[in-house]
Amino acid sequence: MNSKIDLAFAESVIQAEGQAVLGLLRLVRQDAFAQAVQLFLECEGSVIVSGMGKAGIVGNKISATLASTGTASHFLHPAEAVHGDLGRIQTNDIVLALSHSGESEEIVRLIEPLKQREIKLVSIVGDPQSRLAVHSDIVLCMGMLTEACPLGVAPSVSTTCMLAMGDALALTTMKLRNFGTEDYARFHPAGALGRKLLTVGQTMWFKSGESLPLAQESDTVEQMLLKNETTKRRGAVMVTDAKGELAGIITDADLRRSMAKKGANVFSVRCSDLMTPNCKRVREDALAAEAMAVFHKFRIDELPVVNAENQPVGLIDVQDIVAIKIVG
Repeated sequence: MNSKIDLAFAESVIQAEGQAVLGLLRLVRQDAFAQAVQLFLECEGSVIVSGMGKAGIVGNKISATLASTGTASHFLHPAEAVHGDLGRIQTNDIVLALSHSGESEEIVRLIEPLKQREIKLVSIVGDPQSRLAVHSDIVLCMGMLTEACPLGVAPSVSTTCMLAMGDALALTTMKLRNFGTEDYARFHPAGALGRKLLTVGQTMWFKSGESLPLAQESDTVEQMLLKNETTKRRGAVMVTDAKGELAGIITDADLRRSMAKKGANVFSVRCSDLMTPNCKRVREDALAAEAMAVFHKFRIDELPVVNAENQPVGLIDVQDIVAIKIVG
């Protein structure tokens, strides 16, 4: 190990940032925080996040977190804003501006055009007397923080606090929206986590209103085949009882085995005699990962999807799950 590395200083950086973040608890308990969350929640447009330099990098992340958790948002570079990009801001938007000093010239130049258009301005600042703080509709004032840099100038403690405050705003708003796993998966369809949060209803081949491969217990095999002539090709037919509830399943393999034994007589066999009763099934609101667990455990290829009343609403094949890479 290089003896010149000052590990004690490294520890002090983490301690300084950690203590500063904990110091934000007082800010969360103030009315301004609740007001900002309410503003985000009721925003009919987007939350436009802006910041210069390191604060801008943090702002980009805050905007991304907002957008992925149910609050429409995008980042606006303050220098580009005054050269035409102010047109990106609509009258029903809200601007969240980040500046430790509250005096960043590029940010301050946004104040007048925003006020002219009566666009709400929320700021995360350090200096409560700064121009940004004074002219904001809602101010989240962290206080003037001492940076952890050996020179005391490189943004470190201040940007860490901005990020924590942005997360608190975004995730508190998310919670108020009752933003659930299905919503998250819809916004993250390509991500590994999003795929794991997909529901069975989102992955099944059949969509609402489409004909399902169905038969009744009293149907003959011939009637079953005629009923499903125009149904999407699948490897099984779901069998329902007189109440419309799932009673069993008949797979292609079941039909082939019966034909081998009975020949043409198979067409007169009742579905109730050919089906596998009390077959495995899964609710449409279950996670697709749960369906995959059933496929693996019971070594089956087709799995009926039912609603809360145990009525068939879909059918999924093991390949449907594999295709969206739920496993791995």
